[in-house]
Amino acid sequence: MLCLLGEVAVHVDGRPVELGHAKQRCLLAVLAVEVDRVVPVDRLIEQVWGVDLPLRTRSTLHGYISRLRRALAQVEGVAIERRSGGYTLTADPTRPLVDLRRFRELCALAREQTDDAQAARLLTEALGLWRGQALTGVHGKWAEVERERLDRERLAAQHELTDIRLRRGEGSALVVELTTRAAEHPLDERVAGQYLSALHQAGRTADALEHYREVRERLVEELGTDPGAALRDLHRRILAADPALAAAQVEAGAVRSPVVPLQLPAAPARFTGRLTQLADLDRVLTTAPDDPSVQDSSPRPSVTVAISTLSGAGGVGKTWLALTWAHRNLHRFPDGQLFADLRGFSLGDPRQAADVLADFLAALGVDRDHHPRDLDARAALYRTHTTGKHLLILLDNAVDSNQVTPLLPGGTTCTVLVTSRHRLPALLTRHGAHPVHVDVLTDSEARALLVTALGDSRVKTEAERAVSELIALCGRLPLALSLIATRIRSDPGLLEDVVTDLGEHGLGALDSDDPDASLPTVLSWSLRRLTEQQRVALALLGIAPGPDTDLPAVTSLIGLPRRDTHAVLRGLVDSSLITHAPGGRYSMHDLIRDHVATTAHHTLSEPVRQAALERVVDFYLHTAHTADRLLNPHRAPVRLDPPASGSRPHPLPNPSAALSWLDTHHRHLPAVQHTAATHGLHWAVWHLAWTLTTFHLRRGHRHDELAVWQTAAEVTDHLPDPATRIRAHRHLGRAHTALGQHEEGLTNLHRALELAGHHDDPVQSAYTHQALAWAWGLREDHRRASGHAQHALDLYRRLDQPGRAATALNLMGWYAAQLGDHATARDRCQAALDVHRQHHNAHGEASALTSLGYIDHCTGRHDQAVQHYRHALTLRRSLGHTTGTADTLDHLGHPYSALGRHTRARAVWQEALGLYRQQGRDDDAARVQRQLDDLGGATTNRKKNSTGRRPGGSAAAGTGGAGLA
Repeated sequence: MLCLLGEVAVHVDGRPVELGHAKQRCLLAVLAVEVDRVVPVDRLIEQVWGVDLPLRTRSTLHGYISRLRRALAQVEGVAIERRSGGYTLTADPTRPLVDLRRFRELCALAREQTDDAQAARLLTEALGLWRGQALTGVHGKWAEVERERLDRERLAAQHELTDIRLRRGEGSALVVELTTRAAEHPLDERVAGQYLSALHQAGRTADALEHYREVRERLVEELGTDPGAALRDLHRRILAADPALAAAQVEAGAVRSPVVPLQLPAAPARFTGRLTQLADLDRVLTTAPDDPSVQDSSPRPSVTVAISTLSGAGGVGKTWLALTWAHRNLHRFPDGQLFADLRGFSLGDPRQAADVLADFLAALGVDRDHHPRDLDARAALYRTHTTGKHLLILLDNAVDSNQVTPLLPGGTTCTVLVTSRHRLPALLTRHGAHPVHVDVLTDSEARALLVTALGDSRVKTEAERAVSELIALCGRLPLALSLIATRIRSDPGLLEDVVTDLGEHGLGALDSDDPDASLPTVLSWSLRRLTEQQRVALALLGIAPGPDTDLPAVTSLIGLPRRDTHAVLRGLVDSSLITHAPGGRYSMHDLIRDHVATTAHHTLSEPVRQAALERVVDFYLHTAHTADRLLNPHRAPVRLDPPASGSRPHPLPNPSAALSWLDTHHRHLPAVQHTAATHGLHWAVWHLAWTLTTFHLRRGHRHDELAVWQTAAEVTDHLPDPATRIRAHRHLGRAHTALGQHEEGLTNLHRALELAGHHDDPVQSAYTHQALAWAWGLREDHRRASGHAQHALDLYRRLDQPGRAATALNLMGWYAAQLGDHATARDRCQAALDVHRQHHNAHGEASALTSLGYIDHCTGRHDQAVQHYRHALTLRRSLGHTTGTADTLDHLGHPYSALGRHTRARAVWQEALGLYRQQGRDDDAARVQRQLDDLGGATTNRKKNSTGRRPGGSAAAGTGGAGLA
């Protein structure tokens, strides 16, 4: 189909066809709007290019036509033909090949109908073809005019459908839609009349009369005229309670009785515990009575949409908890309950939101023949039918927020429970969802679950020891405990046998007819059919660091060639022992991981396991080392031994690839460091911390930075080079300081300085002075900070390190500016900028430009400040330096504000606010939010920001490089 009612596109069997650039899409749109009519060449050229005619315009047009013909060759029944004087797009009139033509045909058919129900069905189908604003992606004067004309056609169809539905007495269902339309068209008297009728039919006559008053006042104020005769007559009839305006009576059976869906599965029979989480859900979903005269203290439905996300590992009992709470609170939902298993972490594909919406709408009484095909339109219809109702919607086993968002109801009175293995942060931030984390059971809860199966007296006598052992062996995981409870409830005499089996075979001793709940169903059959290579690979995957892995890492882990490794992984995926996720990631269910990790210690020798872990640690270490060298080539290098035999580090061709690899793997690298520490690979532990520092600082992973250096500091006694201990203390000091832990930071930095002096290491002394300058600067002791920067500068010059000296010089300029000596500050920072540019140090250049921008702003040279900040921003974005990007955006807003460019100031501060929040920099985020709140006071802001006070953000001159080496 050729799509014009939304983004201009061509789809074949649901797949998009590549149309080339914007001009070609515009050309196709011009021809499609005039389908089966000849468009003269001159008019085509005018409408596609306007006044921006290319050289050899007709030749260019012919080339575009040729490319479009090749694209449309995939669409049966559509072609572009040359006719006398121009071109025409032909489409088989018996098939719905152009959505605009189909829209107009359906509208025309609807206008011919004498049956309102049939007309409404046709208009609903027609409007369902729209996917947003018409001709999206096409620009130019022609597109603007045509888009406006098509919008008028759409609005006319909406008006006609609304009139029909009002005649059919569906005013209550139209209130929400017409509320929005009335706000969009406040002076349209037809919309106003429809809204008044809908409110009146919904029993909200007072609201209807109030809206008439508002419309009349607006018409008088803005147009100097009273409402027209039709709207005045409608107002009179509403005042007179004209019975003809009440909900119309239609033919028998046309209007279905209100439907109350009751879709909840049965409540869990042996649920136990979870009192804290149940109470948490109660607090989210209750509020005080709306009527102060009502003294009943029972819970009431919340006045807002209450969304709770129940997250936790697989088998931890999220669905049990959700169903239990739901059944205990059914009295709060008189309009029923909707339930869907979204299959996010089950066999098969996750359910599509459009399919779930179809089931929900059908459950709410909407005939499936009247469902829009477009997801957005279907979701809008769902929101319409849930608005004003007290419904519970339980969305079980969600894969991500995108799957859930279309399923959120309309209005303010529904309640939503979502269960997922993911925490669904987008629901928390965008929709105010309340997170409820579901972990394993407590000891008492796990015991209570087994007591239900055994009986109180047995547990108090011979079964006490066995129950305690079962709880420990199952790790208090509800799924495992439930399977055990089912077995021993049917035959309590099996208790000791179950304990023995679990002790000998782990969770693989469990059995169940349900493959989703049975670990042995997967393992016992699949493991027997594995090749020896697959058995070894699975065992090693069970002890590999990190939550998941990819092909390059597994290649080093198992020591096979890449092709053989891929074949082994494919076999394990086919056996359902691991899953292959998008992005080339391989993961293992927690229960399977526990089992195969235990198996690895029985089936693989210690040398085999040790060699495999050394290979995979070296894979991550050497790849991360390469990434760091690409990201920060000016950093003093640290020697790295060759990787272990069989380890194949991932090649990284450029800084962009390096940053992408680290973004993907940084959550695995702390686990790699822990594995190295556990197996005595001390040098790898230290070097991983050193290697990750550039990345952590640029991406704002401050807590990760502190954690890896705390681990690294614990192994420095095992390393012969004293510089490793000095660096560990310096980086620990810097990490503590970045988190606002200034005393711990200074203690470690002074210890680093002391060790550098003891070992007569001027290089480490210089680095540490630079870090101390930054730390004291954060405490706003700028004189002490400047003193340390001076020490660092002197040492760097003595060591003949001009690049480092430029960094220290920029720091000195920054602190001179803080102390009000702007002339000295500018000279120092400009000199630093010149050196950084000479050495092609983009990071240093960005820091110096930021300093100069600040100095210019403080001295009233706001235009120059904007230029410096924007140049710095470009550099920091190119480096992937999101921490510095946030600071520079923060600074840039101040000269914008001082210049009265408040829209620009607001835009950069809003972007900075988002980055600060992502990085967990709460103080900076709060400060920027205050700046946004105060932005309206332009005169006050200009006066305050021209005084020379620092406008905010981290110490911009040196954050990224303070003692980094």
